Amino acid sequence: MLTDHPRRYELANELHARPFPALTAPCRAAFVAIKRETDAATRDRSLDRAHLDALLDRFGAQRPAPGATHFFGQLGKHRLKWESHTEFVTYTLFSDGVADQPFDGRMFEVFPADWLAEAPGVRVTSALIRVEAETPNDEIAPKLDQWFVPESLACSRVLDGSATIASDFRIDTNGHVRFAVFTTAETGQRRVGRIVQRLTEIETYKTMAMLALPRARALSADLGVMDGTLSELVGGLREGRSQTEETLSGLLTIGSDLETMLARSSFRFGAMEAYEALVQQRIEVLREERFGGRQTFAEFMMRRFDPAMRTCRSVQRRMEALAERAKRAGDLLSTRVNVDRADQNARLLRSMDERSAAQLRLQKTVEGLSVVAISYYALGLVASLLYPLGVRMGWSKEMVMAAVVVPVVLAVWWAVRRVRKGIDR
Repeated sequence: MLTDHPRRYELANELHARPFPALTAPCRAAFVAIKRETDAATRDRSLDRAHLDALLDRFGAQRPAPGATHFFGQLGKHRLKWESHTEFVTYTLFSDGVADQPFDGRMFEVFPADWLAEAPGVRVTSALIRVEAETPNDEIAPKLDQWFVPESLACSRVLDGSATIASDFRIDTNGHVRFAVFTTAETGQRRVGRIVQRLTEIETYKTMAMLALPRARALSADLGVMDGTLSELVGGLREGRSQTEETLSGLLTIGSDLETMLARSSFRFGAMEAYEALVQQRIEVLREERFGGRQTFAEFMMRRFDPAMRTCRSVQRRMEALAERAKRAGDLLSTRVNVDRADQNARLLRSMDERSAAQLRLQKTVEGLSVVAISYYALGLVASLLYPLGVRMGWSKEMVMAAVVVPVVLAVWWAVRRVRKGIDR
């Protein structure tokens, strides 16, 4: 029998682990996403699980299996959906019927205040979703004008006209973003659940992607200072005004700061790209159609969300470009150092050549003086040896010395040259 991979069933079940809720209109939902302020991706996830267990214990609900990253179950007369993500956890409450006062926030009070205060993180976003059934189009417009800010309102028909969704993506006085869903009589429970789930995902991923914007703005100011400093250093290299040690120190400072920036921001900008893609994908699957001449969710994101994402990407590219410029400036400095070193070596070689020439001239001078000195002493010796012979021939001492001067000098000069040639070999 063929052996299965040890994780085959685990991986297959993961595809079906987070089903959409089945909701019957009219209904309502309250949603909150909680994230640790720093290093959320490496957080202790057992704290998230303990926080969930504390909520379930208050309502006497059954706990999920150990190690679970999602949960869907009854919480009193409500239904709770809990999901653990890379950086955050989400809690969504579903309840039948709608409140007489739209978006009054009472449903959110199901989450105990003291339990919320003990959350292992902070609120990233929260939302109230109101789902109304079989609302005529002529009744939807007045409700939208009453519930939302017209300037920011986005509204569209979705999923082949099976529902109308609307939101202004603003935080109300209770601290929540509002979403409205108006379904038709033909809209099934699972389709309503998918629409509500998509809305919570759009809001969550939009907010998570926007977390990169404050980081980008802070980095932009620092990059402006670094850009000016780097330009000054490169200008000094071109004009020869700066000292090598000072330039090297400046480039090392800029390079290390940029590497630190890139390391600290790479995760945030990478996560931004992923969250942005999820937002666009979630909106795309809704298959929007314009409603009443109002902007769609996609158009709202294009006008309000996309510019923020482009700003973040611009800062990221600027940071990478500045790091590349700093690297090229380092290469220029290295080239300058090599040129200076080559020039210094050339000057040293010329100096050595000059010293060698001077030494050669001195050597020739000493050689000439040596010939004179040796010749003087050799002449005395030869004259003393030949003087008795000269007396027999009737020569005086001076005549003997005069006769042997030239041969002695030539002999000494020849001997000195032989010695020098032997040394040179």
